[in-house]
Amino acid sequence: MNGLTMMIIAIVVLGGAYLLYGRYLAKSWGIDPKAKTPAYEMNDGVDYVPADTGVVFGHQFASIAGAGPINGPIQAAIFGWVPVLLWILIGGVFFGAVQDFAAMYASVKNKGRTIGYIIELYIGKTGKRLFLLFTWLFSILVIAAFADVVAKTFNGFSTEGTTIEANGAVAMTSILFIMAAVALGMFLKYGKQSTTVNTIVALVLLVGCIVVGLTVPVYCTTGFWHILVFIYIAIASIVPVWALLQPRDYLNSFLLVAMIGAAVIGVILFNPEIHLNAFNGWVIDGNSMFPYLFVTIACGAVSGFHALVSSGTASKQIKNEKDMLPVSFGAMLMESMLAIIALIAVGFLATDGAVPTDMTQPQIFAGAVATFLSKLMIPEHISRTIITLAVSAFALTSLDSVARVGRLAFQEFFLDSTVDDEKMNPFLKVVTNKYFATAATLIVAYALAKVGYASIWPLFGSANQLLSSLALIACAVFLKKTNRKGFMLWGPMVAMLGVTLTALTLTIYGKGMALIDGVSQTIGGDILQLAFAIALFILGIIVAIQGFNKLFEKEVSTDHTTLVE
Repeated sequence: MNGLTMMIIAIVVLGGAYLLYGRYLAKSWGIDPKAKTPAYEMNDGVDYVPADTGVVFGHQFASIAGAGPINGPIQAAIFGWVPVLLWILIGGVFFGAVQDFAAMYASVKNKGRTIGYIIELYIGKTGKRLFLLFTWLFSILVIAAFADVVAKTFNGFSTEGTTIEANGAVAMTSILFIMAAVALGMFLKYGKQSTTVNTIVALVLLVGCIVVGLTVPVYCTTGFWHILVFIYIAIASIVPVWALLQPRDYLNSFLLVAMIGAAVIGVILFNPEIHLNAFNGWVIDGNSMFPYLFVTIACGAVSGFHALVSSGTASKQIKNEKDMLPVSFGAMLMESMLAIIALIAVGFLATDGAVPTDMTQPQIFAGAVATFLSKLMIPEHISRTIITLAVSAFALTSLDSVARVGRLAFQEFFLDSTVDDEKMNPFLKVVTNKYFATAATLIVAYALAKVGYASIWPLFGSANQLLSSLALIACAVFLKKTNRKGFMLWGPMVAMLGVTLTALTLTIYGKGMALIDGVSQTIGGDILQLAFAIALFILGIIVAIQGFNKLFEKEVSTDHTTLVE
């Protein structure tokens, strides 16, 4: 197998899936191009703000990608390239893209409400509150981890005290991106120019930031960047989306899509050989392929976090219902392509059929892609810096989105459809205030980032996939209650529930036995993981049971149509 063949297979499968399966879903569920979307109906200038298709696509893609589609496939490649390739393509098409589209569709049809509100409306208030509690905790975990990743990417000093030029350039460029995003946001809102003009302005700003960043790097410590990153996401989670979130993601989308496009061209011209074995076995290094493969490769195949973005932020910016297919289904397939590139990268750098052990996943990705791009006569040090910048952009963009999602989950936890905004008691007014909710979310995340989020980070995959299963159950109930076809969600939701509960059961058993036998090396970390795993297991079971009860009840109630268009 070579990289070109693998790339062609992926392009044919993913492209065909969009044209055939994506359009089939849109036709089956019903798209009304003339309907007034929540972005217009609920326009508040903060969260609900209509945006062009390209802008919302940029937000969706940049937010959902993160570092997941790079890290996951490279980690899971210990089993060989065949299982990784199959799960990316099958999962990306029939699991991930379907989930993302269904979550956005359900949200747009319910006034831009989040999955939490969908659960309240169609399943019940208890299920909604448990889901929102899970979402808030999950958001804190992601914020803590990604903030640390970004801060270390920006760190300008090595352990010996010497400066790291690439990191300094990435840091400066990222700062300039934020400043340029504010300027672009003003231009997009008040300039009222054509899409072509907007695109040209965005590209000029993007190139200018990169050139200045490469020329004038900035060197600061990880601790400094920790503080600055949290200040940034605190601001990004509360300011109007048009002022920062939309234009920043729009800028980043050009960088990220350009990186993927250049990598695809590089693979075509270089045609790298895949040195990774096709299949290495069912159990590698004590990890069984089921459920490890399906928990490790989340972004790129299916990720519950995507449902939060699709229903939490992107759905509130959709100008026309026909935009939902390219923004959700299309962005997921683009992410699957990124995962394929990561698989080709690790396959190219593999030795003796195994994954390299002397490099991190981002280093493997950047090193291989930089080599591919040498065919385009691009100097390797520039390629590596720009690729590192793109990976950092993924993580930083996911950060500002998940911070907003966490803030919204915290606020919604204390609200339901019966609460009158004008007659809230003092307690509700405080806890539902966006500034208080943001502070409550980020203070906990910052503390976790500083004292050891790594103790529970291994559970991220299980938490993420459990979130996916619960989102699919909620969407399936919505489709049934509104007399739409939902059978295409049933297989994925049952499969992901099985994967998640198996993974959590193994974690609970492993950590429990380690503590009982006294062989635990990090007692505090193991206790934290055990407690977190048990909590996730219980939350997942309760919400799933409530969802299945509604999904399989004989009579379809008719009192859940007030929000549905």
